[in-house]
Amino acid sequence: MAIVEDHLLQRKRTEELVGSQAGLRVVHGSETMPEFLAWLKTAERAGWPHLLILDLMADRQPSVDPAVVKGLVEAGLRIVVLSALVSPALVREIVRAGVGGIVGKRDSEDDIVTAIWAVLNHGEWMTTELAGVIASDPTRPPLSVQEERALVLYASGLTLDAVATSIGVKRDTAKQYIDRVKAKYTAAGRPVSTKLDLHRIAVADGYTETAYSAT
Repeated sequence: MAIVEDHLLQRKRTEELVGSQAGLRVVHGSETMPEFLAWLKTAERAGWPHLLILDLMADRQPSVDPAVVKGLVEAGLRIVVLSALVSPALVREIVRAGVGGIVGKRDSEDDIVTAIWAVLNHGEWMTTELAGVIASDPTRPPLSVQEERALVLYASGLTLDAVATSIGVKRDTAKQYIDRVKAKYTAAGRPVSTKLDLHRIAVADGYTETAYSAT
C-alpha cells in the first residue's frame, strides 16, 4: 500500500503500523497527492498499491481534490482517509468520491488497522467522528471547499497571490473567497476583518494549527 501524509513522524508511524500486520507492506510514501500521482505514473500497473492511506490537507498546500480521488477510485485503488477531518465540506465531497474508509487522527491505532482490513476486503469503515463532521458543527458558518482552502492557506501566512496560485484561480477570485469567509463569520456573530483575525478563527475552528508571523 501507499501513504500520503505531509508530517514525517505520522507517516513513519503509519508505515510501522502497516508493517506490523501480516501480509501488508508499504511500497511508497509521499508528502502530497501530486507527489504520489507523479510516482504512480512511473510505476508499473502491476506494482500499484492495493490501498492508499490518504491525509486530506497539508500545511500551506491545497487540500486534496475530490475529483482526483474519484479518478483513483474508478481506476481500482481502494482508499482509507486518515485525516484531522476539520473541513466538513471537503469530507462530504471525499465521501461522495467513493473512498472506502475514513479515520480521524484522534482515533486509535486499532481503528486505523480495522479500517485498512475492512477496505481491503471490499468493505467500508467510518468512525463516529465522521458522522459528526458530515452533520457539521452548527457553531461554524458553512464554507465551500474553495473558501476553506483559501482560508487555510491565507491564514497560514500566504499572500493572496500565493493563495490564488496554490488553488489555481486568479487573484481576484481568491480575494472573493476570503471576502466571503469574512462575511459569513460576521453574519454568524464572529466578525473578522484582518488577516490576524482570520488566523485566529482558523485555529479556533480547527482549520489549521499553523502559526505565522504577521510582520
